[in-house]
Amino acid sequence: MLKRLLPLTMAISAALLATASVAAPASTIVTIDTGQLQGAAGDGVVAFKGIPFAEQPVGDLRWRPPQKAKAWTGVRPALKHGHDCLQAEVKGDPGMGTDLGEDCLYLNVWRPAETSVKKLPVMVWIYGGGLVNGGTQPAIYQGDAFAREGVVFVSLNYRLGRFGFFAHPALTAEHRAELKGNYAYMDQLAALQWVQRNIAAFGGDPKQVTLFGESAGGFSVHTLIASPMGKGLFQRAIVESGGGRSTEGPAPTVAAAEATGLAFAKANGVEGGDAAALAKLRALPAAAVTGNLSMFTAGANALTYPGPVTDGKLVVESPQAAYLGRRQAKVALMVGANGADLGFNTSKDMDALMAPFGADKAKAIAAYDPGGVGPFARVRSKVGMDQLMLEPARFDAATFAAQGLPAYEFRFDYVGDALKARSPNGAPHASEIPYVFDKYGAPYIAMVSPTHSGEASARDAAVAKTIHGYWLNFAKTGDPNGPGLPNWPRYAAAKDELMLFGGDGVAAATADPLKARMDLTASIQK
Repeated sequence: MLKRLLPLTMAISAALLATASVAAPASTIVTIDTGQLQGAAGDGVVAFKGIPFAEQPVGDLRWRPPQKAKAWTGVRPALKHGHDCLQAEVKGDPGMGTDLGEDCLYLNVWRPAETSVKKLPVMVWIYGGGLVNGGTQPAIYQGDAFAREGVVFVSLNYRLGRFGFFAHPALTAEHRAELKGNYAYMDQLAALQWVQRNIAAFGGDPKQVTLFGESAGGFSVHTLIASPMGKGLFQRAIVESGGGRSTEGPAPTVAAAEATGLAFAKANGVEGGDAAALAKLRALPAAAVTGNLSMFTAGANALTYPGPVTDGKLVVESPQAAYLGRRQAKVALMVGANGADLGFNTSKDMDALMAPFGADKAKAIAAYDPGGVGPFARVRSKVGMDQLMLEPARFDAATFAAQGLPAYEFRFDYVGDALKARSPNGAPHASEIPYVFDKYGAPYIAMVSPTHSGEASARDAAVAKTIHGYWLNFAKTGDPNGPGLPNWPRYAAAKDELMLFGGDGVAAATADPLKARMDLTASIQK
């Protein structure tokens, strides 16, 4: 009898052990290539915050590529965010950086508190802010909702403004073999390389990395897809309102940007292009480097701030050129923009606005102002956002699809019930973020519009669950579709279908309702 029971007992024990492993708790201590980290467990996740992924770019490391972080002894607490990168203040924006410092090259990791999966998909978030604002500390950028659903989530900081993009003859002469100019993009690459080396320690799979970002973060994703240096660091990409066209022409060369650096130096009392001048620039107070440069003053700072440059190694061409030439990383892509997105057209009147459409001017007027009632500012806004955001998203999806790559286009046009009066023309730029992160609620509503404060409605919550689910599925499989979600077809130019997150809260695949506008815009894009 005992002999007969023994195999059964062993089988039951094995089954119990297997069941226990399904919900194995994750340790709050991990070992990475620079030492041990102590995270914090709570609400179904373990969070590790303020992890240095490079040496801090201060002193002689100002305007140098990120250097590998030094190792430490003992267990380093990873319980709070490191500094967000220095920037001028922009009030009322829920994505702005806080607790600022020049020592800001930190990233954060969230993972499930309990899991039996040894190689979880990874999502890496790049924040927006015009490359001059933003950070990882804002509440809407916390990755716990993704981690609770089986993803290892990473958010990273990168240098902003003149700390992130700068050129000067003395910098060009110093360490000639090093990359120059695009320090922000170098930071993003360094963080992705850190992920490749270390994410397995958190249970993540370095071969299942989804890179995603919004606005300048989305543009950064495009840059890294197009860069020879980005290949192999991620397998999937999501771009939210990140453009993709060369609407302003190619970025200046490092040599051209040096003139901007000299102008900045002169404005701060530093003359010359030698090592002594560079030493003085590095000794400038950080506040002098930041100045008043923000998303709203970038134009006024154009003479002393170059923005991204064509450095010949990291940035060799525009994303548009890379996509058309099929030279980009061959990744799965999900891309889209919002119904009332950004646009910067500066035409003075309707004639000037419609003139670029040439022989199609009458068609353009019918498409953009069908009733002939304007107002002009609204018509101009639609033309501008189509050129900057909406049509480039279709272009991105189409060029990837033409290469046989999985591509999915979306348009987000839902406005939360408490904010509808504030946004009568549709979903503004960046308003999809709290839904993507499943963070839409009273704190966000109160921050963006104190006069329209309130709680999230049941419909708001349902939209968040839907869009969050699509993003999760894409990160896990390269396909946004999954149980309980409306089917989202791969983009095909012949059908020109996208997923519309409509103003009524319904997500549905549809032929692009703005096809006439998109076709007209495509005909005049550079």
